Amino acid sequence: MEKNYDVIVIGAGPAGMMAAISAAENDAEVLLVEKNKRLGKKMLLTGGGRCNVTNNRPVDDLITHIPGNGKFLYSTFAQWNNTDIMEFFSSRNVALKEEDHGRVFPVTDRAKTIVDALYEELKRLHVTVLTNTSVTKLVHDDTQVYGIRCDKEEFNAPCIIITTGGKTYPGTGSTGDGYKMAKSCGHTVTPLFPTEAPLISDAAFIQSKTLQGLSLQDVKLSVLAGKKIVTSHTMDLLFTHFGLSGPAALRCSYAINQELRNGAPHVPVCLDCFPKQTNAELLADLSLRLETKKSLKNALSQWLPERLLQFFLNQLDLNDMTADKVTVDQLEKLVLLAKNFEVPIIRTFALERAFVTGGGVNLKEVIPKTLASKLCQGLFFAGEVLDVNGYTGGYNITTALCTGHVAGKNAAEVASWQKY
Repeated sequence: MEKNYDVIVIGAGPAGMMAAISAAENDAEVLLVEKNKRLGKKMLLTGGGRCNVTNNRPVDDLITHIPGNGKFLYSTFAQWNNTDIMEFFSSRNVALKEEDHGRVFPVTDRAKTIVDALYEELKRLHVTVLTNTSVTKLVHDDTQVYGIRCDKEEFNAPCIIITTGGKTYPGTGSTGDGYKMAKSCGHTVTPLFPTEAPLISDAAFIQSKTLQGLSLQDVKLSVLAGKKIVTSHTMDLLFTHFGLSGPAALRCSYAINQELRNGAPHVPVCLDCFPKQTNAELLADLSLRLETKKSLKNALSQWLPERLLQFFLNQLDLNDMTADKVTVDQLEKLVLLAKNFEVPIIRTFALERAFVTGGGVNLKEVIPKTLASKLCQGLFFAGEVLDVNGYTGGYNITTALCTGHVAGKNAAEVASWQKY
């Protein structure tokens, strides 16, 4: 195997594969090094194994859905964005489809389709791929990188791109190697924390598993700091044996961890089961349903899922009521509970079990336009190793693919200067 390359990419997830492709498209001799037996191991798990490859929203919307330093990506998305991702795969005979909330998947519903397309492109561009190989050290001095040291050999290059991912799903190889490499070159790493993670609660009804397995569609979950709403998300929600999961809960985890890091002992989330209706509209709707001598539970059988309705009625001591005996005051309390049900969250799943890593290589030390290090000549970063994180829904893979493409192009350009 050759020892000298123009660009070396460390880590063959979506950012790494795209970085290697982009560098090779720009005439660089590229080495892609991966510690696993196969490429894209974590990518194969994404989107429930279907790979939510991007999101078809305008760039400003993409940024909004990347709460962890999304604005840093304006320079990246100005060069290569979600539209380019879709064009990249479509032009390589990978048919894509759009689902709810702008999420884009391969028509095959198989993540392997996406990984295979990237691998075929690596082969077409003659990228050297080295699997089952761990990088043990970056070779560098105080001013620039020169190559990498692996288990048994060294490889030289004037440009190195770190695309090693975060610290979630360590079984896929995301064990934080890139942070150590970055620190060895003088970079700082902001505190790491879990995001896009299920929520853990010590509420009595959670401990007793009263609502375990109950799923709700299109409800609003809000994170509270005192009386202030920090963030709200209207999506699906799942009650579990430990707390809350599902898209709405996962999206709230970033804000919850920010509040917990600020010293809050617990963070309340507020569930609104009817986000499209006001309290007054709900009250009017309920009043119409109660013109009967049936039990209150039967009269409201279509209003909420049975277990949730039963739970709310128990909370208000209304379980044995007949519909025609309920007072306006009791109805108002029921509406208030359905619109403002608070659940205390004590923590989220740990980093290793979260979907996304918050924190990473400090962005103040990275040039936004090129993704090159400000501290070490020839060093670049892309993907989750950076202090950037988005919601689930294709935003993190979009970030990975786009930063990979931009870093690869710019690394190839810098390497070309070294030749002459």
